[in-house]
Amino acid sequence: MKKLKDRWGIDSNWQLFIIFLVFAITGSSAAKLASPVCELVGITQQNSHWSIYWTFRILLIFPIYQVLLVSFGWIFGQFEFFWAFEKKMLSRLGLAKIFKF
Repeated sequence: MKKLKDRWGIDSNWQLFIIFLVFAITGSSAAKLASPVCELVGITQQNSHWSIYWTFRILLIFPIYQVLLVSFGWIFGQFEFFWAFEKKMLSRLGLAKIFKF
């Protein structure tokens, strides 16, 4: 845990716990929210080929996850950490130029 705390610039175990909690809540929420959005668009497992459904759902989870990560980070008082994490992740994916960080 010390390596992770040093890498992320975290001082306390409590802050590390909050960050892990935000990651857990965000992942679960993004996966849960993707299903109703797929149904709203009209892509369901019953009326679509499985590859179309899962490809769309995974591509949908990504932006939902990004928004929720910063939102839950703000709610739990860790906005600065998650905003920096978000910018770093998007720049590694080559999307920083699109969002102009």
